Amino acid sequence: MYSITNIMPIVAIIKLIRPLHWIKNTFVFAPLIFSGLFTNSYAIKQAIVSFILFSIAASATYILNDYFDINADKQHPLKAKTRPLASGEVTILQATILLFILYSFLAIASFYFPKVILIIIIYLLMNVAYSVYFKTQPVLDIFIIATGFVLRVYAGAAIIKVPVSPLMCITTLTLSLYLAAIKRRQEIILNGSKSRGVLSKYSLELVDKYALISAAITILFYSFYVVIDKPNIVISIPCVIFGLYRYWFIVEINNEGESPVTTLFTDLQLQLSIASWLAIIIYSFWSF
Repeated sequence: MYSITNIMPIVAIIKLIRPLHWIKNTFVFAPLIFSGLFTNSYAIKQAIVSFILFSIAASATYILNDYFDINADKQHPLKAKTRPLASGEVTILQATILLFILYSFLAIASFYFPKVILIIIIYLLMNVAYSVYFKTQPVLDIFIIATGFVLRVYAGAAIIKVPVSPLMCITTLTLSLYLAAIKRRQEIILNGSKSRGVLSKYSLELVDKYALISAAITILFYSFYVVIDKPNIVISIPCVIFGLYRYWFIVEINNEGESPVTTLFTDLQLQLSIASWLAIIIYSFWSF
């Protein structure tokens, strides 16, 4: 039987779909956690399905972005070696075949989860627009990235049929803007504008201000959300503040943060702050 692994080595497939970056799709679990439905087995299964579908969509987006960014990635000191299209490890034809397979999975899933797939279609189209045009537009580029995380929250809510709090959406948006601004900051410091043309339109001082504003608003709106909608988890606020402080410490002192995923996987204190935040929320809802 002929399969994709006959066409492309498994290592190359993993590099293309970037499974480590699927952690970004855990945002789909936010409605499950904050609705208190994490004790409901059906809701858990549905949320996992949403996570899987968004991971497939995200992987498809990574492949498409790699195709559009192939020339820029070749100029990047790290991406030139690690991105399979830029390094020549994978051909455009091979990537196209894998992309078709991923899109086919989503097409089949649309018959079973139409509301989630509709949100995913918006996400996919938005990222095509990003790859073609918005990635060259300062400010719009980071807002497109941040909006993708808001769509993840909506997908998680749609599949378990719960409403989405406007305050949760604003908090998600501002947190994502913070991470995107920090990412741009570190790209400017480490690589200048070689790997991404839009970086020449930013300044280090400007993205620092964006990050500062976004971090402050994230703390503010998360606190509003907790105090107004979920007062039983008010003790989780210090965990959020510590997490943002710790992340900025890692960026400023350790000169990391170009890849938020790598930063998360390598810093124990950041991991513990997230684990503590999650434990407080689960315990609080379980107790009530």
